[in-house]
Amino acid sequence: MSCKLHADPVRCLLILLNLDPVVKTLRLGDNNHRSSWHKAMACSKLFLSCLLVQLTLLFLVPEVAHGQGLKVGFYQKACPNAEAIVKGVIHEVMSVAPSLSGPLLRMHFHDCFVRGCEGSVLLNSPTNQSEKNAGPNLSLRGFQTIDRVKTALEKACPGIVSCADILALVARDVVVATGALSYDVETGRRDGNVSILTDALNNLIPPTANITTLKADFAKKGLSVKDLVALSGGHTIGTSHCSSFSDRVYNFTGKGDADPTLDSNYIARLKLRCKPNDQTTLVEMDPGSVRTFDVKYFDLIPKRRGLFTSDSALLDDSETKAYIDLQIKTGGSTFFKDFGESMVNMGRIGVLTGTAGEVRKVCTKVN
Repeated sequence: MSCKLHADPVRCLLILLNLDPVVKTLRLGDNNHRSSWHKAMACSKLFLSCLLVQLTLLFLVPEVAHGQGLKVGFYQKACPNAEAIVKGVIHEVMSVAPSLSGPLLRMHFHDCFVRGCEGSVLLNSPTNQSEKNAGPNLSLRGFQTIDRVKTALEKACPGIVSCADILALVARDVVVATGALSYDVETGRRDGNVSILTDALNNLIPPTANITTLKADFAKKGLSVKDLVALSGGHTIGTSHCSSFSDRVYNFTGKGDADPTLDSNYIARLKLRCKPNDQTTLVEMDPGSVRTFDVKYFDLIPKRRGLFTSDSALLDDSETKAYIDLQIKTGGSTFFKDFGESMVNMGRIGVLTGTAGEVRKVCTKVN
């Protein structure tokens, strides 16, 4: 059956509602109008049939939406100890490798901004063409920690907790372990089965982004300007390779110059740490506070000591600048709460729920 209802769908609806002036004058005893009456009845039946088909399809379509299907405590019945298991593993990891806090937080960002929060950043490729093989992801660390959490969960509740949810829970637990306020994580994500290197290249925001690019790229993901500046505050923990900002220090305009928006003393310190073309050395994003989740990152920005162009760019917008000023003046009065809310917002990007995707048995490969 075709759902092309009628050459004039409005006329068909009028017929269905018995409001069409022509049909209302039809008489079954009139041979000239009998065929028209049958056509009208066929139109109404076709309209009802198509409406039923479309409603059925609406309810059968898997949920692939901005947070639809997620809820706090999703595993309460199927795996009641899921979050406690994740927290336990992260506590053990942080006690021996606290430097992984930043990378594990960053991994959740890099997952959500590419294809949504569905664990595609974790997939391996035999031809090295998955997301984790893209340049911006080569510096990601902590994959073994995710595998360790997954192993513990599979032992307790086989086939229940998705790798995408593990990334969200781990991100929360590492920031709490470094001093942030806890926040409720919505769960119920399922895992995707596609991971493409070029998707990462096209969707991850580079550290060289200006404020226009930052606002546009966050808006594309359904995130606000407040989310942008609050999530940027995550740079209070973690490190960066020199290659991510070396042009600001050595070759900003291609003439061997430095970025004039950077503090000159800060430039001198960075040059001591990073030599030209250094691809391996790590630098603290929030010097002196790299393992503590606090508000000191915001103090650095107006002092022109934001490590990345994208950090300095927050001064180029009235809303982001006002937020920074507020946190400085009030000692971060709203930052911890705002960060948690923005992490929840980010965690809703492009999720797979319901029957979409799968729950991987191993995070590095599809079932």
